[in-house]
Amino acid sequence: MYHIQNHRVMKSMTVVVVGGGVVGFSTAVCIAEALPYCSVTLIADRFTPDTTSDVAAGILICSPFPDIPLEQQQRWFKETIDHLLPIAQSEQASEAGVFLSSGWQIHKELPADKVPFWSAFVLGFRIMTDRELKRFPDHKFGQAFTTVKCECSNYLPWMEKRFRKAGGQVVKQKVNDLQELSSQGYDVIVNCSGLGAKSLVGDSQVYPVRGQVLKVQAPWLQHFIRDGEGQSYIYPGMHSVTVGGTRQVDDWRLEVDPEDSQDILERCSSLEPSLSRARVLGVSVGLRPSRKNVRVEREMVLLGSRQVPVVHNYGHGGWGVTLSWGTALEALGLVRKCLHEVRPRARL
Repeated sequence: MYHIQNHRVMKSMTVVVVGGGVVGFSTAVCIAEALPYCSVTLIADRFTPDTTSDVAAGILICSPFPDIPLEQQQRWFKETIDHLLPIAQSEQASEAGVFLSSGWQIHKELPADKVPFWSAFVLGFRIMTDRELKRFPDHKFGQAFTTVKCECSNYLPWMEKRFRKAGGQVVKQKVNDLQELSSQGYDVIVNCSGLGAKSLVGDSQVYPVRGQVLKVQAPWLQHFIRDGEGQSYIYPGMHSVTVGGTRQVDDWRLEVDPEDSQDILERCSSLEPSLSRARVLGVSVGLRPSRKNVRVEREMVLLGSRQVPVVHNYGHGGWGVTLSWGTALEALGLVRKCLHEVRPRARL
């Protein structure tokens, strides 16, 4: 009797997730699948192929945030790769756009941290041999490993299908402020708005880091190459090779910059000379939703006449795909706490 009554209570609870990128859909799926007795709606004004996630190379690799415990960041990375690995090794891999990718991260100088915090969670991490480094004469040190690549142009539609299967609803709508959502009666608001959090919740700590990438046809390339500074990279994908990039802080330009394209091709061709023979298929620009530290926390916000619990999950910068499932699980835990504290309002 208790369980039936508790399910009825939860069924009357409504959760809204704002944001249609990889963080938003990961969070929405986590909530909808873990809390089937809740009604979950995802609202966004842009969906694939028009999200920042669609521009992302989507390879699982990461730099640490300065003020978040490293153990927590390790957990987020591990939970994400543990979520994606079984997909990469399943019959759904092609549809989901998730696959294993092996290659090298190379450094011109010895890095302070020769063994990154995520090294135990990728496959076969090791230091490159002198023989391997010979092909990169400008670099003194390197790391070889196999990780996961997640192509969001496939992954986001696949996740949306999974979300709908779990009973989730998707609405295309621009949300200008949280008051709009409160007036629609949602019990919990989950903010995965990325760069939009700057205006949606007035977070002045959010800023764009502009990234420009090229897609080229180079099917002979099988292994990724990433300069340790993260400025230059070559990531073979399912249908093309992504070469990049730029990291232009506080640059809001979404237009393609031909000079950037030329610079990217020159830098990446110095790492892999055969790229000079590759045909350029397209150029994309995205604005990474950056913040000194990713924000995953909850707060009570006064919206109109009532206090509404808001769970934040944004500010991942260039690590949205890499930490998407881990921070989604963290947000799910916060949503659970909110739902237990919110007294269900009578439904008329």
